[in-house]
Amino acid sequence: MALKSINDYAPDFANFAKALGLPGAEKLPTAPDAIATIAKSVEADRTAARRENRAAWFAHTVYQRVREKLRREPVEDFRVDFEDGYGIRPDDEEDGDAAAAAEQIGVAKNDGQLPPFMGIRIKPFTEELRERSIRTLDIFLTELAERTRGELPNPFYITLPKVTLPDEVAALADICSRLEPTLNLEPGALRIEIMIETPQAILNERGEANLLPLVSAARGRCVAAHFGPFDYSASRNIASVHQPMRHFASDFAREMMQVALASTGIRLADGPTNIMPIPPHRAKDGAQLSVRQVEENRAAVHHAWKMHFDNISRSMAHGFYQGWDLHPAQLPPRYAAVYSFFLENLEPAAERLRNFVEKAAQATRVGQVFDDAAMAQGLVNYFRQAISCGALTASEVQELTGVSETELRSGSFLKILENRR
Repeated sequence: MALKSINDYAPDFANFAKALGLPGAEKLPTAPDAIATIAKSVEADRTAARRENRAAWFAHTVYQRVREKLRREPVEDFRVDFEDGYGIRPDDEEDGDAAAAAEQIGVAKNDGQLPPFMGIRIKPFTEELRERSIRTLDIFLTELAERTRGELPNPFYITLPKVTLPDEVAALADICSRLEPTLNLEPGALRIEIMIETPQAILNERGEANLLPLVSAARGRCVAAHFGPFDYSASRNIASVHQPMRHFASDFAREMMQVALASTGIRLADGPTNIMPIPPHRAKDGAQLSVRQVEENRAAVHHAWKMHFDNISRSMAHGFYQGWDLHPAQLPPRYAAVYSFFLENLEPAAERLRNFVEKAAQATRVGQVFDDAAMAQGLVNYFRQAISCGALTASEVQELTGVSETELRSGSFLKILENRR
């Protein structure tokens, strides 16, 4: 479905770049023949294209890597959602859906078709919904364990929304501890993610930072914190028309998450864009859409893509390298934003890392102190992430920086210098 959306609404790299507003996209041609000619030129010599026509190289590289990612691994991390995306339904219906979802996940697991990371989002542990939430989790995991003969995706994530009190997280940790031996799972196989969607999750009733206590209440099971900007801004009485993703109140919560959970190993994820790239017009009974309807469809999808792309780019600039997508057609701008983030400043970052390595090696030889090790370490992290997410290949990084994949894999600038010494 993600590939179909990009085929339908961005059949070439220039259209995709213009839709997202990639750097230099306004300089790219609109005529199909001219676009095809430039594409062949870039493919023939990417190094020359990067130097001579960077806008075309950039747009073409992002487009091709997005398409390759969508063919190979469109989804990296998946949650079966029984909270807001599912809603409140009769108990017998949710019981049946929990069992049916587990059956489908079991089939995918046995066929080797699951994404690398997998989990379920249950309902919050409020007084009204706690019993229903636990019941859904119990049915789902019991059915899934039976389908997979006790071999759940490992690790398996349980996302707890609208957390306000450490006691809620502790209660979920207790349930996990009881379910694991019952289902013959390894201790610690069930991991917890908390969703930060309320002011009380940021500051408790005494005005103290509440994020670390929430994480600690999981007793080592908590691995991630996800920000929910829409519920958070609503609880702050902020009208939805004021873009919750970009509101100062949301930025304040993100900064609190960054500061409170720094160096803890807890992964951070940002919230979704709620405008879907869905065309407003559908052909009925084999009838053709009018030219106006086709153009309106294209404009609607491009608008939603651009909004999602901008939100993701902004999240990454704030240090949130993961985020939520709610529809397959949101995946093209997701990966485009991730790849663009690393490719846009490729040359200056590569030059700085190369200079840092040479400068540090020289300083070491003459017994001087190299003062910029922390900044150089940041660049090492940057290129490791770029390779890990698929924005760059290891050979490209080595060509530009002189640092090999083996050196980058060490993860330490100081180790790179030590090995070279």
